[in-house]
Amino acid sequence: MTAHRRVTSRLVATLAGAALGLATPAAAQEPDDATATLAISLNSVSATRTGGCRLSFVIRNDLGADIESLVAEAVLFDGAGRVATMTLFDFGTLPEARPRVRQFDLAGRGCDGIGEVLVNGIGTCDGDGLTPAACLTGLRLSSETAIEVTG
Repeated sequence: MTAHRRVTSRLVATLAGAALGLATPAAAQEPDDATATLAISLNSVSATRTGGCRLSFVIRNDLGADIESLVAEAVLFDGAGRVATMTLFDFGTLPEARPRVRQFDLAGRGCDGIGEVLVNGIGTCDGDGLTPAACLTGLRLSSETAIEVTG
């Protein structure tokens, strides 16, 4: 059942129950899809010994199932807003409801040369009942750094 159908179904049941003076039992309600999220936050950036940049992400999978494999396509923009490079971030396995930290070293690119990270898409999101589209729908992006993360 799609999210739209679930919302419509709940709305119709609630309105019908209200018209009949009935309350909808909490146990009969389906979980709210608005809480099904995959939060990815750029937590810190630091220079590597080789002159590159290390991006550290904190990820929290609240999609309702363990993610066996998550790969995101990312576009890095320079400070002037021009595309600098495209890459894949392989976040690996992400247990449900537990935070994880993943680091990516970008060789030959200093942190001061990165103005924005765009999550261009989700190529792989494997898990029980999960698809790339489900991960993309639940995706919530943020940054604790001067580098903006968008999607």
